[in-house]
Amino acid sequence: MQKRLAATDLTKKIESKKTYKKQLKLYQQRLLSLQQLLFKEKIALILVMEGWDAAGKGGAIKRSTEKLDPRGLQVHPISAPAPHELRYHYLQRFWRKIPQHGQIAIFDRSWYGRVLVERIEGFASSGEWKRAYEEINQFEKQLSDDHYIISKFWIHISKDEQERRFLERKHNPLKRWKLTDEDWRNREKWDLYEEAAEEMFHKTDKEWAPWHIIAGNDKRYARVAVIQQIVADIESNLIQKGIGLPDYSQFE
Repeated sequence: MQKRLAATDLTKKIESKKTYKKQLKLYQQRLLSLQQLLFKEKIALILVMEGWDAAGKGGAIKRSTEKLDPRGLQVHPISAPAPHELRYHYLQRFWRKIPQHGQIAIFDRSWYGRVLVERIEGFASSGEWKRAYEEINQFEKQLSDDHYIISKFWIHISKDEQERRFLERKHNPLKRWKLTDEDWRNREKWDLYEEAAEEMFHKTDKEWAPWHIIAGNDKRYARVAVIQQIVADIESNLIQKGIGLPDYSQFE
C-alpha cells in the first residue's frame, strides 16, 4: 500500500506574501464564477476537509469561501454525534446535511470519522469500521451519479509543526480556546491515526470522489493549493459533462 503521507513534500511554501495574495485572489474569483455556474446548472459541490489537529483546515475553508455568495454555501463543523444521533445509522446525520442541487456544502471533518477517530478510540467495533469503507464508497457514488461533485482534502503537517502550533495556541489568549486536552491525547496516537488515514486513502480514493493530500507546513501554500484544487476538480467535472467554463479573462 502506497504511503501517501510519507511521500508528501512538506517543504513546499509560498515565500512572498505578494505572490500569495495574488494567487489567492485569482482563484477566489474563479471559484466565485464557478459557484454561479454550478447554481445555474443545478450541480452541487461537496467538499470534505480532514487532517491533523492544527493543520489549518479552518484557515483553508475561510480563504476558499470568503468571496463566495453565502446564500449558496453552508459549512458544517462536525463533532461527536449527539446522543439522539447514536440511535440512527452513522451516515444519517450526514444525509441530512447534503446540499440542494446548485449549492455548496463544506464538511469540516466528516463521515470519515468512522474509520479514523471511531476506529482508534473504540467508538465503533472492528466489524463496523471495516465495513464502513464500502458503505462510504457507495454513499459517495450515489451522490456523484446524481448532480454532485465531491472533493476530499487531507491537510498534512509534520508532528514537529503540530507541536509548534499547539504551543503557539497555548500561549496566545486569542487562540487558546482552540487547544484542548483531547488534542494532546490524539497527538500521542499519531502513528495509529497515520495508519488509519493511509488505509482510508487506499480504500476510498475513487475517481468520483478523489482524495487530495495537501502539504500544510506552510499555511500560505496550503490555502492556495486547496482552492486551486477545488477549482480544478469543478472544471474537470463540468468539462466531462460538456458544460463550458466561465470566461476568466476579466480576472487575469
